[in-house]
Amino acid sequence: MDLTSSKSHSQELAQFAAQLSAKDIPPRVFHKAEDLFVDWVGSTLAGKGARAIEIVNRLSKQMGPTTGLSEVLIDRTKTSPLFASMVNAAASHVVEQDDVHNGSVFHPATVVFSPALAVAQAIGASGEDFLVASIAGYEVGIRVGEFLGRSHYKVFHTTGTAGTLAAAAAVGHLLKLNPLQMLHAFGSAGTQAAGLWEFLKDAADSKQLHTAHASTSGLMSAYLAKDGFTGAKKILEGAQGMAAGMSSDADVAKLTDRLGHRWALEETSFKYHASCRHTHPATDALLKVMQDHQLKAEDIAQVMTFVHQGAIDVLGPVVDPQTVHQSKFSMGTVLALAAQYGYAGLEEFEIHFNHPQIRHLRDRIHMQLDPEIDAAYPARWIGKVSVTTKDGRELHGRVDEPKGDPGNTLSRTEIEAKAIRLALFSHAASESEMRTLLTKLWDVRGIGKLSALLS
Repeated sequence: MDLTSSKSHSQELAQFAAQLSAKDIPPRVFHKAEDLFVDWVGSTLAGKGARAIEIVNRLSKQMGPTTGLSEVLIDRTKTSPLFASMVNAAASHVVEQDDVHNGSVFHPATVVFSPALAVAQAIGASGEDFLVASIAGYEVGIRVGEFLGRSHYKVFHTTGTAGTLAAAAAVGHLLKLNPLQMLHAFGSAGTQAAGLWEFLKDAADSKQLHTAHASTSGLMSAYLAKDGFTGAKKILEGAQGMAAGMSSDADVAKLTDRLGHRWALEETSFKYHASCRHTHPATDALLKVMQDHQLKAEDIAQVMTFVHQGAIDVLGPVVDPQTVHQSKFSMGTVLALAAQYGYAGLEEFEIHFNHPQIRHLRDRIHMQLDPEIDAAYPARWIGKVSVTTKDGRELHGRVDEPKGDPGNTLSRTEIEAKAIRLALFSHAASESEMRTLLTKLWDVRGIGKLSALLS
């Protein structure tokens, strides 16, 4: 690809997304993209039955066609790409098991695979084209998230904002937009970017709306651009663009950082615990202390978690979680569940998040800003805890890479087990159905024409 320095950063990013081809992508990046896709399917199936997701799905049935080529995974029905993307994006984000890119604090899969799969099925794209488009979406969305910076994330949910550009890039690539059309798609996507953290204080359902909206707005923007609709050419870095309105520390160089050489998709982490990623480093550090010193939950008198400011901003308001979803943003609840059961998984949250013994330990777990951790964030998410035991000992634990990070990643066997566990949790598929599906998913690049996965 000819990326010239005379172009604006937005133009370079649009040209990259439009012109990326399979020959540009190293085999290891395709391999990681396949891992992330399988992980996303599991997360999407886990959304079946969740109250907020069923509401979104009912809306899709009321407003959208009841036939089509694009698959709603949670109920195996068919509809248009727009409505399939909407439901799948909402569903894949609700159980807090979808992937995350540390440096951008962005969940790519939910806003990339949801629209890309829906459109690929609708137009009969090959599995390889689908993966190339998805990789384009990851690379664009991650860089936009990094560009918007830490100040953006304090108020805005980056997956909802940067996610619109990621979705536009993935769908635009499938629709074979030229670089100018892709730039217009970015402009239309960026002007619709939205998603505010205020919902978390009220245990509201907005987080699923963020991903549904980002996915469909990006999809719509790409289709409009294909038909000649224009958008702002500097929606990202312009004087009245996203950075101007949504950030005080935007760094335009991050939009094109080693574009075509650094594959940001490879830096994406899998989620092990079923909770907000900000809780994972401390959770793993606590589990390490408990394992090293053979502690049980009842041995713990108090835990101090040392965290970055982003964790305080997002998790701090959640002091008395009222719902399962809100409890996944409570540092105390997550660590209490992990201490009690050895893992903060879907069943643990669903059944135990409000049990008296969990609440009792939750209220003795606190957060404290740590300069080292804050300086390393968001490039590195370090976990440190200090545990005071009931017999008066003070024990310290640290992890530099939480389970699921690139340096401590999940194997394909672990990804498969996770996907099966998620599907069984929601009764979206049986184990035998999942085994059959997984065989197909691992071979997605070899599929000549993508069709329904489960229907």
